Parts: sequence; C-alpha cells; structure tokens
Amino acid sequence: MRLPDLRRDLDPLSRRRGLEVLALAAIVAAASALRLWALDTQPGGLYPDEAAEAYDAHRLLHDPGFRPVFFQADAGREALYGYLVAVAFRVGGESTSVLRGTSAVLGVLAVVALYLWLRRRGPAVALGGAAWAAGSLWLVCISRDGMRNVLVPVVGALALWGMSAWAEKPSRNRALLAGALMAVGLWTYQPLKLLPVLFVWWVLWLRWRDPRGWTAMRPLLGWVALAYVVAGAPMLYTAATDPGHYFGRAVAVTAGEQAASGPGRVDHTIRTLLMFPLTGDPNPRHNVNGLPLLGVPLTALAVAGGSAAWRRRNEPLDSLLLVSLPVFLVPPLVATADAAPHFLRSLGLAAPLAGLVGMGAAETLRLARGFIPAPSAVAGLALVLAGLAGGTGAAYFSRPVGARYDAYSFNLVQLADTASAARGVVLLDDYRASDVRFLDWKAIESGRLVITDPSPAAAHPRPRCRGTVFALTREDIGQVYGGAVASGATVVARDPGGKASVWSGPCQR
Repeated sequence: MRLPDLRRDLDPLSRRRGLEVLALAAIVAAASALRLWALDTQPGGLYPDEAAEAYDAHRLLHDPGFRPVFFQADAGREALYGYLVAVAFRVGGESTSVLRGTSAVLGVLAVVALYLWLRRRGPAVALGGAAWAAGSLWLVCISRDGMRNVLVPVVGALALWGMSAWAEKPSRNRALLAGALMAVGLWTYQPLKLLPVLFVWWVLWLRWRDPRGWTAMRPLLGWVALAYVVAGAPMLYTAATDPGHYFGRAVAVTAGEQAASGPGRVDHTIRTLLMFPLTGDPNPRHNVNGLPLLGVPLTALAVAGGSAAWRRRNEPLDSLLLVSLPVFLVPPLVATADAAPHFLRSLGLAAPLAGLVGMGAAETLRLARGFIPAPSAVAGLALVLAGLAGGTGAAYFSRPVGARYDAYSFNLVQLADTASAARGVVLLDDYRASDVRFLDWKAIESGRLVITDPSPAAAHPRPRCRGTVFALTREDIGQVYGGAVASGATVVARDPGGKASVWSGPCQR
C-alpha cells in the first residue's frame, strides 16, 4: 500500500506559495515579539552565569591578548556565544539588554532554521514545527537569558539540515557542509557534543534500511569526517589538552557528589521521561510555574508525528528525526545533579520535537481531510498554535518581580548599582562577583572598587578598605572587617518582601 506523501497529499498550502510566505512571516513576527518585547525588564536581574558570558565578551573587546576558544571561568564554557555577544556589544553597547538581545535574535533564527530543515517534508510540517518553536514557553525562556545554551536549537537545526541535504543528494560539497555544521556543535553547549554519535547511528540505520542511498553516501564519509575535524580542531585540541575544564562540568553533574543514586536516580528518570506531557522544570530561569515541556495535547500531536515518521523511516529526514530522540534524551537522563526534569540539558530535543509536532500537524490535516474542508482544518490548527504562543506570553510576562528576584540574582544587580559610583570594597565570592565585574567594570579596572571573598576559607590578607564596604549581609562585613565596622553598616537595598538585600557602611568607625 502506498504511504501518504506528506509533501504532496497532506499540504493544502503546497500549491499556495504566497500563503506559506505570509504564514512564515507571521510566525517569525510572533517569535520576535515573544523574545524581544520588554527585554530590558523581563526577566530583569542578572544571573552570574549570564554575567560571566558578558564579562568575557567585554574582555574580548578590551584585552587584545584574550582570544580563547574555551573560557575557563565559571566551570568552563565554549566561547562561540561570547564572541557573538562581543560583536553585539560593539554595535549596541555593553549592557544586560544587549547581552540578552543576542540570545533573543538567536532564538528567532532557530525558528527560521527549523523551518528550513523541515521544509523538505512540505509546508505543513515546516510551518507547524516552526509555529510550535515560535510559541514554546521552553524556547522563549532560554531565548531571553544571556547564556550559551541558546545556541543549541539553531545550531542543532542547521546540523540536521546539513545531514539531511547530504543524504538526499550526496555530493562532496554537501558532505563537507554536513561535517562542518556538526562541528559547530562543539562550540555551543553539552548536548550537541553528541552529534557524531547521532551521525554514526543514523548512517548505520540508512545502511540497513536504504542500501541504495547508502551506496551513494559511503564514498563521501571521509569528507564529512575531514570537515568535522577541521572545523572542530580548536575545540578538539582543547578537549585533549585541558580535559579537566572541558569535561569538568559534565562529569560533576553525572558522577559528582551532587549526582543522584538509587531511588533518587529512579525518580529523576521518571520525571525526565514525563517532562513532555506532565512534569516541568522547577527552575524559574528555565521555565514558568513548573509547566511541562509540551503538555498533553501537544504530546499527542507529537506522538501522531512520530507515528507518521515511523511509517517513513526508510527516508533520511524521518530516520534522522527518529534516531535523534533517544540520542538527545541522554544528557537529561544521565546528568542527575539538580532538579528534574532539567530543560537546559534537554535542548538537543528542540529540533526533533519541532519535527514531531510539525509532522503531527500534517497528519492531523490528513485525517481531518475527510470530515472538514482543508482551509477550516488549517485555520483550526493555526488557532491552536497561536493559542500556545498567547499562553506563553501571558505566563512569561505576568510573573512579578518576587517570582524572579532570587532566580535572576536581583540582589547582585542592586549591589552593583549601589557601589558603581563609590570607592571601596565589595564582599562577594568569585562566582557571584561576576555581576559586579561586568556591571561595574569601569570602577573595577580603575581601582575604585576592589572585590574580595568574605568566606573564612578565602585567601588572606584582606585588601585594605578605603571608603565604603558593600555586602549582601552584615555578617560578611563583620567577618572581614570586624564587628565595629559591621555595626555601622546600614541597609541600602531590599527585596520585594522588604528583607535587607544589600548592606554598606564606612570602612572605619
């Protein structure tokens, strides 16, 4: 029996190119609005991981000798995002809004990249998948934070696009492109380091299921490998020469002291597998109100898409989508440190889920064809996906400051704002000090402000304080400069509940 051709049989838009262009424009506009609107106030604050990215981007602009491919600070980070932020800083100035604006633009580009990849399966699949990505609360959240993980959806989609293009029309140039795009994954965030694993599994699948296609692809495998090694050489060299920093974070969250074991690992696995319909990441930076990744209705749509992809599993794009699901489930399953599910470690699933939702949308249109007119079915599906975007906007932008205050380290921004025009000492550990280093870099580099760690285990001697001391607690001031100085400190900032968040006072009584 002939299987339905999703590109021809299921697409009311297949012969209406103008409507497709308008629909894509509307999707990109919605994606842009959800990612760029009110970026100066939502989410607000500045988490230290974001500040570390911003400060390294600042150093790229101002320190001619600072040109790493891997940042060693903040547990180690691939540098591609930092270079992109540095370009944005050069154009728009060095600020938190520009930092997060870089992520927002990358989030919009991810929607476009997903459309380009899925367009090979037809307009309904491409538009359905792109519309879901545009309005996904998960992807909107990560697109409004200034961290490198935002690169995963866009680079992942481009890598899958390159692999699919090479398989459909094997050639040397396409093989080189596929290998190079996979190598870019080494420059992004942990999940895309698994792209070579995905590639090997996928070509073995094609060798088994599509011998004719495999015969055309096999002579070009060397070119894929060559492009991967050349494009990824700096990062591969870093991994070989500095494995402690390069693999340190991944080891810590999978086998370190914080990693779960026994019943905790079982609970972690269950919650991770249920993240699509039911469970959600409790971290306010990754999610809102612990909502699930898809929810029950969209999970059903994705299951329908998976069924359609399975029926066409001999074709390159469909088999690539199916194989990518278990591969990119590995990071959130094996990294058991922190609460589960962990949406950042699940970002490799962004492109496969967009494909499943898009194919589910096309499958829904096919099934509805015998009951209602095609335009009505398309309009109904469009309303559902538009409702998703509307719900995402309502959930994200309605959060009060109190719900974001701790997650986005508003107290550190308050401290930096208070200390920016002063002379003295800021008492912060090295991690949280990232906010002050970026926000008050002029004061730091001029010597007006000095940062020191207030913990008892910190290095001694303490810097001499001339002027004012700033800290998050009065106890920190007493720990470093004694009770007399601490007793003279006053509250200069409070959290939304009225609790003291920043203290300052003269260094001498």
